[in-house]
Amino acid sequence: MKTLVVYYSLGGNTRAVARRIARALKADVLEIRTTKTYPDDVDVLHGLAQQEVKTGYIPQLHPYRVDFDKYDAIVLGTPVWWSTFAPAMKTFMKGKDWKGRKVFPFTTNGTTIGHTPSDFRKALKGAEVAPILSVQFEDRVQVTPENIVKAWLELIG
Repeated sequence: MKTLVVYYSLGGNTRAVARRIARALKADVLEIRTTKTYPDDVDVLHGLAQQEVKTGYIPQLHPYRVDFDKYDAIVLGTPVWWSTFAPAMKTFMKGKDWKGRKVFPFTTNGTTIGHTPSDFRKALKGAEVAPILSVQFEDRVQVTPENIVKAWLELIG
């Protein structure tokens, strides 16, 4: 099965998990990046993230080129921002035909994934959406046991 791992990462946790998943699956990787630069100040960033999620902000992404038709499965990785996926992931998912695709979402978070699973199902209309993997971090240290990640990977391949 040909797999593509697509992820958005601001602080690096999602990037680290996405790369481990891609290595384990021997998958291709696409990092989506916003054209907007986010502030380094955590307090300012949290306020901005909350505002973006509440207003439904759709950030512009740097261009990317991928032929989605050559993939049997798509893994989507995002940090959780205010109980849902990051706005960059929302931009990526918007306007694509997900009908009939197998999608395996994962999140990185500090406490909870909130309503991210239902938000993924709504955004990925027509896709076969697998149970979401939640990878929790505390101060950049993964606290979710690795056997949880490995069990989720078995769903894919």
